[in-house]
Amino acid sequence: METTRQNKIARLIQKELGEMFLLQTKAMPGVLVSVSVVRISPDMSYARVYLSVFPSEKSAEIVKNINDNAKTIRYELGTRVRFQLRIIPELKFFVDDSLDYAAHIDELLKK
Repeated sequence: METTRQNKIARLIQKELGEMFLLQTKAMPGVLVSVSVVRISPDMSYARVYLSVFPSEKSAEIVKNINDNAKTIRYELGTRVRFQLRIIPELKFFVDDSLDYAAHIDELLKK
């Protein structure tokens, strides 16, 4: 069960990371990265960020690249939220494949 503080910090991180990825993916035509869910640990030191990537064929490659650059992303996030948060959580990125799963279920139901 997440506390109100965890939810507020998760929403703040989700909003800021979404804006950062929007600006970064403008340079790559045909690729869209959005932050679907952020789960933060009770001590606010670790955040699991789930990314939805379009097209989904490139998702593993893009998330691996983002995880390789997690320290610079954390630094940039820290400069954006430095007045709201005292400690910037360590970020770990994962692929959110819930849309692919829902599309697969719809496809099976149409048969």
